[in-house]
Amino acid sequence: MRMQYRTTWWAVLAIVAAGLSTARAAEEGFRPLFDGKTFTGWQGHSDGHEIVDGAIRFKPGAGGNLLTTEEFGDFVLRFEFRLTPGANNGLGIRAPASGDAAFEGMELQILDDGHEKYAGIKPWQGHGSIYGVVAAERGALKPVGEWNVQEVTVNGPKVKVVLNGKTIVDADITPWRDGKPTLDERPHPGLKRDTGRIGFLGHGDEVHFRNVRIKPLGDG
Repeated sequence: MRMQYRTTWWAVLAIVAAGLSTARAAEEGFRPLFDGKTFTGWQGHSDGHEIVDGAIRFKPGAGGNLLTTEEFGDFVLRFEFRLTPGANNGLGIRAPASGDAAFEGMELQILDDGHEKYAGIKPWQGHGSIYGVVAAERGALKPVGEWNVQEVTVNGPKVKVVLNGKTIVDADITPWRDGKPTLDERPHPGLKRDTGRIGFLGHGDEVHFRNVRIKPLGDG
């Protein structure tokens, strides 16, 4: 029995070690964009943002964009976010340092899209959607107050969004770059950008972000 116990114990250790190795491999090449303590590497910080328990908190009633000072082209971005009831925010990608990121870059919606006040939104306004351009599949958000895990891969004209392990956007924006009318029927010159800032786009609601890290792809 003792030998069986030892065998089982070492088997457990082997499984744990394999799991840790897999986790490290999955994170290989990533580096933090947010250190959990300061806004170093970010622009746009104001009284509307603060750091609480290692997370960026967008204060209710205050807006404003918080963008990286560094520009990125192709990348994999991973982060966690927590919504409050009815909260609205956005993830800017390939965005310029100023201007409306939803049009001058791209905005991926961050939204409590199951809230009753959003019952009438357009498909391209749901969480994870490329605002005005590509509608995301809905239903993968965790209940309000819980942390969600999101991964965004941008590679050339291809944009993929995975929320809590489920792919909700897998799009090629080439047709819209080439002049196909967008779903919101508005100009989106930012679709043609190959590089830009990454950031969170405050719309006056309380939202929390943590564990923000990036893996540049190629020369991006």
